[in-house]
Amino acid sequence: MPALPGGVDPAWLPPEVFRPLGVRRVLVSGAGTLVETVYGEVAYACGRFGGAAVRGTRSPGGSYDVVLAVGEDDGPDPLGSEGFALERAGGVTRVTADGPAGLLYGLFHLVRLGEAAFEGERAREAHRPALALRMLDHWDNVAVHPVMGQVERGYAGGSLFWRDGLARSAPGELARVRWYGRLLAACGVNAVAVNNVNVHHTEAHLLTDRIGEVAALADALRPYGIRTHLAVSFAAPMTLGGLPTADPAHEAVAGWWAQTTGRVYAAIPDFGGYVVKADSEGQPGPFAYGRSHADGANLLAGALAPYGGTVHWRAFVYDHRQDWRDRSTDRARAACDHFAPLDGEFAPNAVLQVKHGPLDFQPREPVSPVIGAMPRTRLAVEIQATQEYTGQQRHVCWLGPMWSEVLRFRPGGEDSSSVGDLARGGGLVAVSNAGDDRFWTGHPLAQANLYAVGRLAWRPDADPRTVLREWIELTFVPGRSADPERLRGGLHAVLDGSWRTYEKYTAPLGTGFMVQPGHHYGPSVDGYEYSPWGTYHFADRDGVGVDRGRTTGTGFAGQYAKPWAEVYESPGTCPDELLLFFHHVPYGHVLHSGKTVIQHIYDTHFDGVTEAEEARRVWASLAGLVDPARHARAAERYEEQVRGAREWRDHINTYFFRKSGVPDARGRRIH
Repeated sequence: MPALPGGVDPAWLPPEVFRPLGVRRVLVSGAGTLVETVYGEVAYACGRFGGAAVRGTRSPGGSYDVVLAVGEDDGPDPLGSEGFALERAGGVTRVTADGPAGLLYGLFHLVRLGEAAFEGERAREAHRPALALRMLDHWDNVAVHPVMGQVERGYAGGSLFWRDGLARSAPGELARVRWYGRLLAACGVNAVAVNNVNVHHTEAHLLTDRIGEVAALADALRPYGIRTHLAVSFAAPMTLGGLPTADPAHEAVAGWWAQTTGRVYAAIPDFGGYVVKADSEGQPGPFAYGRSHADGANLLAGALAPYGGTVHWRAFVYDHRQDWRDRSTDRARAACDHFAPLDGEFAPNAVLQVKHGPLDFQPREPVSPVIGAMPRTRLAVEIQATQEYTGQQRHVCWLGPMWSEVLRFRPGGEDSSSVGDLARGGGLVAVSNAGDDRFWTGHPLAQANLYAVGRLAWRPDADPRTVLREWIELTFVPGRSADPERLRGGLHAVLDGSWRTYEKYTAPLGTGFMVQPGHHYGPSVDGYEYSPWGTYHFADRDGVGVDRGRTTGTGFAGQYAKPWAEVYESPGTCPDELLLFFHHVPYGHVLHSGKTVIQHIYDTHFDGVTEAEEARRVWASLAGLVDPARHARAAERYEEQVRGAREWRDHINTYFFRKSGVPDARGRRIH
């Protein structure tokens, strides 16, 4: 087990969670780097808690409480490279796997189960990840960007990988990278892209003359089954290779990518592949040459194919120079307009990476229609753990319920495949919320989002409350506290409904983007309203919302399959929480809840502040049950959350009172 640097929070792997395993006699059998990692974990646990770790094969006279073995499963069906089986009989708990990665995940499953893994009898259970790729994209810059800093949209300190233009290469720094890999493996993540999708000049060189720095990071992550990926610039043949073009149809361009990719794999034999943001927000792409996104993606896919690599091509493509006065143009339509006609044209090792909503990680969006519109294309669903629009890790906003709603959504109707099913070919990708902060995620409670990424990627239909319960038990070890039930109850109280609390005091009914331009923190109702970014709410004296219907609006609702297209088309059938995303309605429009739109705005913003204040009180009451440093950091953040919630309430309510002229029916003060 790697050493955790002093003062750094152990997150969901504190030593105590290894006690149930560490007091027992454990046999570890198998070969390979990941099996050695498993043995190291077991040896650490047994050394700390008094058990015994044995490395080798089962001997006839050997007596063990636990057996972890590769190649000894006798179940009826293959487990795959990452699956494992668990059973308990005759007083022995056995974890078996077809491959070393499966044994690693089986070990951490034992840790999650705790003492329950070693009690009674347990029939054989087979566990396999639903999604083969479970990935984190780090928006980390090698050089400090003059506007975005070391980590773009990062709210947890600096980068774990880079600092001031250089790789973090000191032994202690690489030990922390390896510890990060350990945390990720324990929740099921198996891939990391180590640099920003907005590839600036310095970062571009990671592909060529600085590939050795990426290889050092890959070495640190590999013992925990994490494959390293790299974000690259589509223009690299020109900026790095000196070619006059980056045209994907040009033979010299294809040759350059093939040679460069070969050198990458010479340095990192298990390299995962490339992440590409092209023709998006100023990034270069195939449009410059009259080529399609399939042409661009297939160029890189061809270079990666001989090595088993994958190109992740982001579908975040839209016109960011819109005329706000033109209501026929709709940013929400863009991804489907660009990519749906290309279904079936992408190479087998090309994955289209689609944001879960059609805009940009807002507190509430419909599921992107692209996910249901491309059945012949490998799709990865992209979510955002870093809370760019959900409080920036200064507000508690546990996103597991949001992501679960997305993954369970069925784009083709009740009897169709879920989003989680449709992502099997490409995986789940999350923008990471981790940095070099002592608590990894800035706000200690934001660790729950990072944990949920891996667990929901492993099993998209998992109950998010179960995932949260796992994280609480591992991170806070309530069973060893002075008042376990009060601690558990308090943590659930502040986290369970926190996403909906945040939604209540921010942008109402699916409007989104009522944030300060640039840094996106705090309210500014018209901050993006008269801008070229396509992020409008169209509030006027008579009403609010964007008409995205097929008959009178932008037609976006028609991009969905028939059941949802019909639901979203009419204000009478559209869900309340998405009403203003799909429709422009009067302030007096009556919601399904029975309230008018304007009264809903007033009520939710007052209620959201009350709920934030109550969460702050509950957290304060847990002071004697939580690690003092962890409690103090979260208490500090709660002060900011309550301040911010009040600011949001006052800005939103005042704005809409002045627009509508309708007073609050309950007579509360609106500033």
